[in-house]
Amino acid sequence: MKKVAFYTLGCKLNYSETSSIGRMFEQKGYQKVEFNETPDIFIINTCSVTENADKKCRKIVREAQKINADGYVAIIGCYAQLKPKEISEIPGVDAVLGAAEKFRLVELIDTFEKTPLGQPAQVIASTIDHAVEYHTSYSLNDRTRTFLKVQDGCDYPCSYCTIPLARGKSRSDSIANIVKAAEDIAARDVKEIVLTGVNIGDFGLQNGERKETFLDLVKALDEVEGILRFRISSIEPNLLTDEIIEFVAKSKRFAHHFHIPLQSGSNTVLGLMKRRYKRELYAERVAKIKSLMPECCIGVDVIVGHPGETQQLFEESYLFLNELEVSYLHVFTYSERENTAALNIRPIVAKNVRADRSKMLHILSEKKKRYFYEKQIDKQGLVLFEDEIQNGQMLGFTDNYVRVAVKYDPLLINETKAVRYSHINELGLMEVTEIEELAPILV
Repeated sequence: MKKVAFYTLGCKLNYSETSSIGRMFEQKGYQKVEFNETPDIFIINTCSVTENADKKCRKIVREAQKINADGYVAIIGCYAQLKPKEISEIPGVDAVLGAAEKFRLVELIDTFEKTPLGQPAQVIASTIDHAVEYHTSYSLNDRTRTFLKVQDGCDYPCSYCTIPLARGKSRSDSIANIVKAAEDIAARDVKEIVLTGVNIGDFGLQNGERKETFLDLVKALDEVEGILRFRISSIEPNLLTDEIIEFVAKSKRFAHHFHIPLQSGSNTVLGLMKRRYKRELYAERVAKIKSLMPECCIGVDVIVGHPGETQQLFEESYLFLNELEVSYLHVFTYSERENTAALNIRPIVAKNVRADRSKMLHILSEKKKRYFYEKQIDKQGLVLFEDEIQNGQMLGFTDNYVRVAVKYDPLLINETKAVRYSHINELGLMEVTEIEELAPILV
């Protein structure tokens, strides 16, 4: 029995796909092991969001060779689709598979024989227009939460982004298939499912035609028994409708937590980015959420240093973010990506200026997160505890994404507990008092 190990870079979507590909290998008789357990086959699922994709890929390949010099190394994922030839020339790599081929990995390379020394790796990668099939994917046994893929690809030509080139056009699974997957996950004692995709608000496109909507999906999943809560990973502000917000506010299972990409608080920069909304719409979405769910957690993606972002426009963006009633920021520093429209925009922001702006927004994020946490103190929530330990304490998340720390207890893993928030510790985690006598309350 050959042993196979996986390493995943990047987003929740990649984790869901790695897990599903891993189960395909197990069904074929392979033994899935950890990366350091001398596997015969290493599968590396790559990301292309940052300029460090090449460095990270090379480093993991080197580590694989240290663990087993005779091990077979296959590279899949977004970076593999964008630069297959470049990856094929990395010493130690044996195969590179594109977006249309990665789910057929176990069939396409059934021998898994090492490439002779000095020869380039085998490349099995079609052009991105061949990536038209949809593959249902979800993670299992990797974390307490499960990542369930509901949508893939993107039709939005944002000026800084290579995802449409790496994953193809927007396409989705059917609601019936997703509900069945959720029921299968529930049968495995998973309590939280995170819905993931490239642009999940665009859910419903099948063979290029809109058959269903994301609101239809949310309503159907809300009826799935056995799942404590569903969490929406990220949704574009122009696709987050009032109807979706209103349904989540009264739903039985959907968490009061939205992650909504903004990218810039300047309308001028949003235009340069080719985003499909203005900041006024974003502010309306935040206000709508807070009017119906005052305790709701709202996360924001922001890019700093995009070409054309002058100091004045950055300050405009900063002030907008500062005034928004949001809970935390995910800050990304712009990096140049081949074949993107942003390369033609001027002026270019110096890298040291990008770093300074990033630091400012990280500080703002910490302030907003602490303020959000402080507003929760003495209130109640329902925590799902995970198998994660820091400084002798175990961690978990509430419905509205407050990260909680309590003394380690193995009996609490994958269990829910009604708690009252006590105080914020030195690590920025919420300390709690357990209150078992109260009925579970979703904030």
